[in-house]
Amino acid sequence: MKSGIIWLASYPKSGNTWLRIFLTNLRRGGEAPANINDLDGGPIASARTLFDEMTGIEASDLTAAEIDRLRPEVYERLAAEAKEVLFLKVHDAYTYAADGRPLLAATGSRAIYLIRNPLDVAVAFANHASRDLDTVIDRMGDEGFALAAGNGRLADQLRQRLLTWSAHVLSWLAAPIPVKVLRYEDMKQQPQKTFAEAAQFAGLPDDPARVRKAVEFSDFRELQRQEQECGFRERPPETERFFREDGWGAWRRELTPAQAARIIRDHREVMQQFGYLTANGEPVF
Repeated sequence: MKSGIIWLASYPKSGNTWLRIFLTNLRRGGEAPANINDLDGGPIASARTLFDEMTGIEASDLTAAEIDRLRPEVYERLAAEAKEVLFLKVHDAYTYAADGRPLLAATGSRAIYLIRNPLDVAVAFANHASRDLDTVIDRMGDEGFALAAGNGRLADQLRQRLLTWSAHVLSWLAAPIPVKVLRYEDMKQQPQKTFAEAAQFAGLPDDPARVRKAVEFSDFRELQRQEQECGFRERPPETERFFREDGWGAWRRELTPAQAARIIRDHREVMQQFGYLTANGEPVF
């Protein structure tokens, strides 16, 4: 397996953490599930501490634009120094700094991009961020939406430009690096096949028995058990549970017809491209 960076990229609440847990279980090949508070790979790409350590500059002393100009150097250095492949979670859209360099520049990098039905993303994101659904739906359709974009200089993460949900997806599809797309719904319906494809792309062991064990160790019931017993350090303090077993179709219970129609209106083209809508615009999942 080569060194370098494999981005685990997604719009928030699309299965990123679940994939990281699977990859950890697969790499370790242990006889017990990996601890959800001790996962392989580096921190999220937007971690402020990572930026500070790699640049020797306090992000709190810089503007968001100044940080963006330096972020490509952080990832180039990470890739150059890596002794093995680094799996880095990232929620940024694939954007470019003012000088034209990809924000996520890293020679030889690749990406696994996770996509989920935006109808269900809206429900999960609202729960995760403790925001009302209408606000989340507005943000999913806002080209200027970004995480950690407030004026506070001591946030744990750097600004992450998400763009709209559709633009986020398309930005990664157009990235000048190899990208493997996985649908969240396929991870649920066909876990053995879908996770094996992720393993193959990442250059990890993909024999059926090892993949099957890693899938079992990453089952949501196991993740919920661990979170209940030990907590999950990545859970936002305002969120009651991180590992909610929503599966798919939760939007049918949670969204009003008008809210669902607004999401479909905003993202129809990309939803149809990835099989979330029929040709007639009817939801599939």
